[in-house]
Amino acid sequence: MLLAVIWGSSFILMKRGMYTMTGEPIFSDAQVGALRMFFAGLVLLPFAVKGLRQLKSKKDLLFLFIVGFFGNFLPAFLFTYAETYLSSGYAGMLNSCTPIFTGLIGFVIFKVHLSRIQIFGLGVGTIGMVLLMLAGKDASNTGGIVPVLAIVLATLMYGTSLNTIKHKLGAYKAVHITSMALMLVFIPALYANWHFDTVEVIQNNPNAQMALVYIAILGIIGTALAVIVFNRIIALKDALFASTVTYFIPIVAVFIGFFFQEDLTLEQIASMFVVLFGVFMANYWHAKQSAKKLAEN
Repeated sequence: MLLAVIWGSSFILMKRGMYTMTGEPIFSDAQVGALRMFFAGLVLLPFAVKGLRQLKSKKDLLFLFIVGFFGNFLPAFLFTYAETYLSSGYAGMLNSCTPIFTGLIGFVIFKVHLSRIQIFGLGVGTIGMVLLMLAGKDASNTGGIVPVLAIVLATLMYGTSLNTIKHKLGAYKAVHITSMALMLVFIPALYANWHFDTVEVIQNNPNAQMALVYIAILGIIGTALAVIVFNRIIALKDALFASTVTYFIPIVAVFIGFFFQEDLTLEQIASMFVVLFGVFMANYWHAKQSAKKLAEN
């Protein structure tokens, strides 16, 4: 629930990093993504150094690279790009596609066993995902379907990262996985800030200081701290269970969107609940089996 509140509010923090309450531009979408990764990587650098000392294999650096870039760096830019066209509430709804891709990737690539009811749930969730995308085809006046596809691609990357953590990095502590993954994207984040002239905006835009506060919260709490907690959940349970935090993320995002008077349609909200119902079905069998084992013990 804590993660849902943190990540559910992250979509509006991205907006506040890019625009003032009255819609005046501050940082560009690319600058917000770069700053977010900079703050997240910076705060965890000391933990990354300790994690490197415990590295068990050079091959694990490849898996950490996947987690860093697919689970954090690239989605940070895809989400901010999408939110230049889409409402924060709708972006939060699209984020609910994450467990669908998590289950599908786990099943197809990592050969995770799924029961019939889980496969049925993933099928329902996939249908809901398509409906949600179609419900947002007119959400952007100038971006068309591309911003929607950008978030769907980000959730596909999240699913890849989650499975990588569970199946390839299970021997490491959550804080070390997170810190080392973010360390690998810290230099690219520094370069991105230089390339996109972020410092110039900080020096010349009078609204930049407040926007920096929002982005710092987004990077330090919404990325660094939250991902550590999330990776710990993956270690204790599994990737599909952990991804069900998206039950609540879109609900939080929608309520915040309503508070800021964003445009959300009934079709979008209904499609989101189809996705969440599919995710619920995909996890029903797992929850039932876990309860049964607990009772036996």
